[in-house]
Amino acid sequence: MNWFKPLVLLLGVTAGLWLGGPLATPAAAIETQAREALLLDAQTGAVLLDKNSEVSMPPASMSKIMTAFMVFERLKDGRLSLEDKLPVSEKAWRMGGSKMFVEVGDQIRVEDLLRGVIVQSGNDACIVLAEGLAGSEEAFADQMTARAREIGMTGSTFANATGWPHPNHRMTARDLATLAHRLITDHPEHYHYYAEKEFTWSDIRQGNRNPLLYKNIGADGLKTGHTEEAGYGLTASAVQNDRRLILVLNGLPSIKARSAEAERLMSWGFREFGNYALFKAGETVDEAPVWLGAEDTVPLVIADDLTVTLPRNARNGMKVSVVYDSPIPAPVPAGQEIAQLRISWPDGVPVEVPLMAGSDVEQLGPFGRIAASIKFLLLGTP
Repeated sequence: MNWFKPLVLLLGVTAGLWLGGPLATPAAAIETQAREALLLDAQTGAVLLDKNSEVSMPPASMSKIMTAFMVFERLKDGRLSLEDKLPVSEKAWRMGGSKMFVEVGDQIRVEDLLRGVIVQSGNDACIVLAEGLAGSEEAFADQMTARAREIGMTGSTFANATGWPHPNHRMTARDLATLAHRLITDHPEHYHYYAEKEFTWSDIRQGNRNPLLYKNIGADGLKTGHTEEAGYGLTASAVQNDRRLILVLNGLPSIKARSAEAERLMSWGFREFGNYALFKAGETVDEAPVWLGAEDTVPLVIADDLTVTLPRNARNGMKVSVVYDSPIPAPVPAGQEIAQLRISWPDGVPVEVPLMAGSDVEQLGPFGRIAASIKFLLLGTP
């Protein structure tokens, strides 16, 4: 037997496993009339639906998620307080489109402005925040673009704080999903604003435009958008049984279509897929033989918790395997990547996760190596 060929060891896994990520092939197909669409699992990053998610598009008011994200970061690092008050300029007061209805010269609390942006989609509130934090809306938009690049939103360029139509104001569905995930993960103390169904300012009560908040599917955010060029869009998130999905839609023809399509796709994602925990961080997945080592084997451990997203109709025919060159030559330092955990399924793209040496294995001394070599020559085993 030649011990230096790749060894594939099948584990005793009976359930089918589907592991995806931001660049994974969608596990199942479903049609949507949206021009751009992306549905993914927030925990695993598994892509459940992808339609033109990398295409540059006008995000309309969905870009206000980035405006709020910038404010949340300043709140988190202490540069800003919810009780701080910002002045209303004439530019903010004159701004068209959806409005919070601020008045020139008013001093408005940051928390009220956030509700004006998130619940009422107020363009005027966005400008008050932008001018208060960066001096001008243009400077704030530049900061938005720079921060977007830093967190991996490579397809986003902001020309304003509102999503007002502009040829250089562009995002992708992928970037909106990335942003939604970062906001939910990084700022849970402020995410609750997105679930508020109404907010009153200047004695004008306005309802949240997110249609999923009014349906019994666990929705708790985020933001709608609409311009003539963009069509009707929605970036949404919902939780069922401790599992969160993030959905981005754009280019829909009407408010009714946006509501129906968002509910249909979100419900499909929860119904057709589930999450399954496979291994805990540091857990030993297998033992690999060691050549000329002080120990005969080395444990193969996984660095992080591994949870997979599984299509419920693909449980049969799935395989989980450990792949490595056997035996592992000593010395083996703990933490060295020496194997791959491979998950595959019929008609799917296999996914590999690195496995590390769980402990140090020193090399045998000269006499031990001689003895091991003689054993190999006589018995054919290391």
